[in-house]
Amino acid sequence: MNASTPTSGTSILGTAVVRREDDGLLRGAGGFVANRAIPGCLSATFVRSTVAHATITELDVSGAVDMPGVVAVYTGADMPAEHYPAALPFFADEYLQPMLARSTVHFVGDPIVMIVAEDAYRAADAAEQVVVDYDFLPAVVDMDSALTDETLAISAAPSNVVMPMKAPEPTVDFSNCEVVVSEVVANQRIAVASLEGRAAAAEWSDGRLTFHASTQGTHNFRTKLAELLDLDAERIRVICDDVGGGFGAKGVLSLEEFLVAWAARALERPVGWIESRTENLLGMPHGRGQSQTVTIGGSRDGDIQAYHLDLVQDAGAYPHYGSLLPSFTKMMFTGVYEVDSSQFDSTSVITNTTPVGAFRGAGRPEATAAIERAVDLFAAEIDMDPADVRRRNFIDDNAFPHPTPGGVTYDIGAYETSLDLALAEADYAGLRTEQAARREAGDDRLLGIGLATYVEITAPSAGTEYGSTELRPDGTVLAKTGSDPFGQGHLTTWAMLISDRLGIDMDRIEVVHGDTDVVPAGGGTGGSRSVQLAGSSIANAAEHLADAARAVAADLLEAAVDDVVHDPASGTFHVQGTPAISKDWEAVAAAMPEPLIGLSDFEQERATFPFGTHVAVVEVDADTGAVELRRFVAVDDAGTIINPLLASGQIHGGLAQGIAQALYEQVVYDNDGNPLTTNFADYTIFSAAEMPMFDRVTMETPTPLNPLGAKGIGESGTVGATPAVQNAVIDALAHLGVRHLDIPLTPEKVWRAIQA
Repeated sequence: MNASTPTSGTSILGTAVVRREDDGLLRGAGGFVANRAIPGCLSATFVRSTVAHATITELDVSGAVDMPGVVAVYTGADMPAEHYPAALPFFADEYLQPMLARSTVHFVGDPIVMIVAEDAYRAADAAEQVVVDYDFLPAVVDMDSALTDETLAISAAPSNVVMPMKAPEPTVDFSNCEVVVSEVVANQRIAVASLEGRAAAAEWSDGRLTFHASTQGTHNFRTKLAELLDLDAERIRVICDDVGGGFGAKGVLSLEEFLVAWAARALERPVGWIESRTENLLGMPHGRGQSQTVTIGGSRDGDIQAYHLDLVQDAGAYPHYGSLLPSFTKMMFTGVYEVDSSQFDSTSVITNTTPVGAFRGAGRPEATAAIERAVDLFAAEIDMDPADVRRRNFIDDNAFPHPTPGGVTYDIGAYETSLDLALAEADYAGLRTEQAARREAGDDRLLGIGLATYVEITAPSAGTEYGSTELRPDGTVLAKTGSDPFGQGHLTTWAMLISDRLGIDMDRIEVVHGDTDVVPAGGGTGGSRSVQLAGSSIANAAEHLADAARAVAADLLEAAVDDVVHDPASGTFHVQGTPAISKDWEAVAAAMPEPLIGLSDFEQERATFPFGTHVAVVEVDADTGAVELRRFVAVDDAGTIINPLLASGQIHGGLAQGIAQALYEQVVYDNDGNPLTTNFADYTIFSAAEMPMFDRVTMETPTPLNPLGAKGIGESGTVGATPAVQNAVIDALAHLGVRHLDIPLTPEKVWRAIQA
């Protein structure tokens, strides 16, 4: 029995069970693509554009072809199609990324040539021999320039503007507001920077493709591969074991991953590709990238009456998912507040930069960043404590389910409770007293306290998920899940749910995932959908298995099926009223005439909406502008928590990402579109040294939308942390007259604000 497993008769749910996934990872036995030994596997590499926008005037690959160990060199002329079909079907061809650039490149990192060699070293040497000459074109780098259309980022496209969402006429009314405040807020572009970059390996055998992936959705990858290769899905097997981080960016089959499969088929030999860190920072879709104009108005006694969010989204060189991120921002744009009059407008633009895509929150952190900065700006303007402004304007606890101006319906919430818990844990009153004393004394260590109360959407598309449980002859259980974990601890959590429902020890439960030949269906993992959909499905499947087992137990007990009771606390079956005579799962397994299987395809009607409050406490060095995060308090309500240890881990990772965006991380380009942050020496990735231990306050408000009462938690920390830290730093400088600073709040930026 796992040391963390409760004794018989006590539910395992809600207890801190250690991850069963960690042993292999800690021993270096992880099932990553790079660890797979595929006999005879060739290595692929890509020659990428070194300029942001140019016409290719010469492409000479002869030097690469003649290099020893080179098996194939592919250019755009060799590709099965001119463009890589977008995952979104409504873009015209001119907006699509070429399979390999033939005539024009549109960002530094745009793939031009694919080289396949006997090993990665020879492939890299051959790539150095490719000659590409360019006729430079003007690059569109920033969103303001893109909006003018004076220069087109894609010369064949009619405009840089895509997917505008503009109200035909104003729908927000500020005329009755005593106070109106407006500010342009930057939500900078950041890199996904997953521990494991993109990786793929493909092998063909007897007309069938086996594709080893680092993905968030094996079945989604199979569907896309089948479409692009014009194959029946049954002829494709996608395998994914361990993944070193996905965060949304590994939810879509990339061009490079497809070309690995295509080349393996063309060469009839296995082909693999493992990108470098620089290649990852250049080619993997970035996140965020919004310029937000917030306008907020209300009364001098603190009532928020009107709010307008008008944003520009940087989609990067090829629009695809990046252009749709504002639709998620719109869903959440009024946050946790009841606002009488509101309006959302957005414009997505193409630039000659790396494409933007989904990344940990995908549009929702941006919405919270905007509204939470707006509330602090409003509070400063009317000289009211920001905690009091928030409390005064929260949606009431009795107003749920609550339809919002963003077009969604919040399932349940208790926003004031989350604020009160966070303030109490942080000793907010004491911090304000300390802050006042420091300012009075002229202390050069400036204290700042920042708040953010957020709401976030999880399982935004709701839908279904596959789950099954099978009783083996030895009394153990084999479970199959359509979810694809990449660090969340699904194998542990699903085993806990099955153990709770069946009364079988976790060590006798095997959970498998990530193999389309083994698991028949799956929706993958994204949008923090896993526990509420896949978890509910696996719990239902376990209950169905128990129902099937009752019939076998009835024969053993010589009783009618309807009279047999399954007792999950003891893991036994008995006739109602006579628990002393019982049969356990081993007895049922030994007597079953055929395998017993419980199946589930649980469907959730609509999305759920986790919420919470974060409090950041910072100290700013007035002489250097350096920011030290002294303390962080997090109240994150994700409904019923199955495993608090894993939930804390998800929150910890989310907080780290959100804090990093507030203080450190930013993808930077020069005026010509050259990236200046192509390694971890230049891109200031967050480390454990900068992340303090956080104080987590538990709060659980179960959702009525699934049998577990669970909502998502994987992205919540990211949503609230960034504005909490940003607000804290600005609060530290407020007595100097500073009202707003854009993130990341680097020492130089803060120092300049102090000097000004």
